[in-house]
Amino acid sequence: MTARIYRPARNAMQSGKGKSKQWVLVHEQASAREIDPLMGYTSSGDTRTQIKLSFDTQEAAEAYAQKNGIAYSVQPAHDATPKRVSYPDNFRSDRKTPWTH
Repeated sequence: MTARIYRPARNAMQSGKGKSKQWVLVHEQASAREIDPLMGYTSSGDTRTQIKLSFDTQEAAEAYAQKNGIAYSVQPAHDATPKRVSYPDNFRSDRKTPWTH
């Protein structure tokens, strides 16, 4: 079973960057989920998929995986590109789209 180490993206519905600075180690699913014939719920006997470990750095997450003999893959972090926006630019006369009220 392999694990995935990644840094989660920020929440798209909020402007803050909370919970997006730590690295996360999650286990990939080892077997397919099954459908319960009585209730129709999906279930799995693999309890490792329920574990989500957080680390301050990527190196700490890799060290934990190596120490415990967990095969892992690292997804590179996607850093947002800062967009420079100036408030007076909203009211310039040469805007591409005219500002209307």
